[in-house]
Amino acid sequence: MHDLHEDWSIDTSGKEINRSFKFRNYYQTMAFVNAMAWVAHAEDHHPDIEVGYNRCLIRYSTHSVGGLSDNDFICSAKIDALLPPDG
Repeated sequence: MHDLHEDWSIDTSGKEINRSFKFRNYYQTMAFVNAMAWVAHAEDHHPDIEVGYNRCLIRYSTHSVGGLSDNDFICSAKIDALLPPDG
C-alpha cells in the first residue's frame, strides 16, 4: 500500500482495495475508464468499476484467493500511473 497513491484504501474486511477518482466532466471520466480497461485487459486482472458523470470508483480484489493478491497492488499502481502524480 505504501507504493500506491494515498487515496487507495483497504476495506474493513481486508479483502479489497479501492479508490475514488473525480473528473471535470463525462469525457474525462470515460477517457480514464477506457484507459483503465486497457490496463485491466493487458494484465488479465479486472476490477469492479462504478462510473458516474464525473466520478469513478475502482475496487480490486482477487476472487480466486478470496481477498488481496499481488496483482491487485500491481494493477492499482498501473492505474495510478494513468494520472498526474497529484491526481
